[in-house]
Amino acid sequence: MTATVEQVTTEGPAEPLRRDRRPRRSPLARREDRAGWAFVAPWVIGFLIFTAGPMIASLVLSFTDYQMIQAPRAVGLENYRELFDDPRVLKALSNTFVYAAMFVPLGTIFALVLAMMLQRVGRAGGFFRTAFYLPEMTPGVAAAAMFLLLLNGQQGLVNKVLGWIGINGPNWTADPAWLKPSLAMVSLWTLGGTVVIYLAALNGVPKQLYEAAELDGAGQFTQFFRITVPMISGALFFTVITNTIAAMQMFDQAYTMFYGPQQKAAASEESLVYMVYLFQNAFQFFKMGFASAMAWLLFVIILLITFLQVRIGNRYVYYHGER
Repeated sequence: MTATVEQVTTEGPAEPLRRDRRPRRSPLARREDRAGWAFVAPWVIGFLIFTAGPMIASLVLSFTDYQMIQAPRAVGLENYRELFDDPRVLKALSNTFVYAAMFVPLGTIFALVLAMMLQRVGRAGGFFRTAFYLPEMTPGVAAAAMFLLLLNGQQGLVNKVLGWIGINGPNWTADPAWLKPSLAMVSLWTLGGTVVIYLAALNGVPKQLYEAAELDGAGQFTQFFRITVPMISGALFFTVITNTIAAMQMFDQAYTMFYGPQQKAAASEESLVYMVYLFQNAFQFFKMGFASAMAWLLFVIILLITFLQVRIGNRYVYYHGER
């Protein structure tokens, strides 16, 4: 017993086991890591140069008075104070919110109806999928110019068709009460991507659920709200968020229809959306610092809206694999 104690005393305390040592990675794993970084490098470089860099530059410019003909001059929070003093900023924000409130629900319903119709098409499904998606590839300026002719109050095709059934169509592009609804109608042209997403989600709903519901006596209406909507709620949630972000940044349709070279005289405050006013401050009034502050205000607003949508929407979204 004494010898054992002396042996332990002379040898000292045992060295603790090193459990934090990571196993050495094989050369193949390291080569795969390098290959992965090589593949994502173009995106990372593009993001740093064309997204992160301009965002940092605009943040710096938002604290300056920069009119593009002289060096920026630091003004602190003056541009942000001017945001809340400028009535056109509040007007542009309210117009944008109204437009988004019209476009997002209307676009969601319209795209879902088209997707459900497309799901019932037989062999011609591929053709119609392509036909619905093609407008997504059309430049927004070209689409806005086309709808500017279609929605003309005197000679437009839309009002002519309405006249055939006894309806006196409004002056879509001149009546202040119809400017934002006309913008929402034009934006429906670009819902091809949303239709394709909804179609994929609808095709992923298990057919057994509908068969079981029919055996229980559920009608089409009940099946839609109790099976279809919950099962595609993830796709609905995603498109509502992306369409809301797109609506808050809508520019090309409004600028082409109401603020182009031929439409400037007829432009109304009711058609002034936020991005158009930002563009005017940056490239017409050359108030680059103020325009940068407007851009960051919009970024914060979109961030808050998205945060609220995620917090509220996650309560009603069904994710496959969850209990």
